[in-house]
Amino acid sequence: MEDRIRITWDTNLETGDPEIDGQHRELFHRLDRLLAASREKRSREEVAQTLTFLGDYVVQHFAAEERMMVLADYPDLEAHRAEHAHFVQEFGVLYREFKAEGPTTLFIIRVGNRVTGWLREHIYRTDRSLVDHLKTRY
Repeated sequence: MEDRIRITWDTNLETGDPEIDGQHRELFHRLDRLLAASREKRSREEVAQTLTFLGDYVVQHFAAEERMMVLADYPDLEAHRAEHAHFVQEFGVLYREFKAEGPTTLFIIRVGNRVTGWLREHIYRTDRSLVDHLKTRY
């Protein structure tokens, strides 16, 4: 079953902001690389490096979005920031599960479902609202 899990960018998720959309495409690319490394049973060290790289990128992306929100005086900044914090916390849980159990089938499914599901929902709902606000400011 895990062999079928692929993470691909969906143009329906485009927000209309080239910087944000580029970062989102990169997030999906990195998620797909993580799943491929896990699925192909590459070394635990390689999967850990890919997972860490993804986690670092997520933090950088969220920081970039939050800087945009501050500069644009985004009214939903705190709610959006709270969603980011929740995701970072969820990602930390997955990271700890990986450290304890390795790249198991369950880990692959969790990343494929939980992480991408959250990202898709967040981008479609929350990030689009942010970009709509940015368009009115600039």
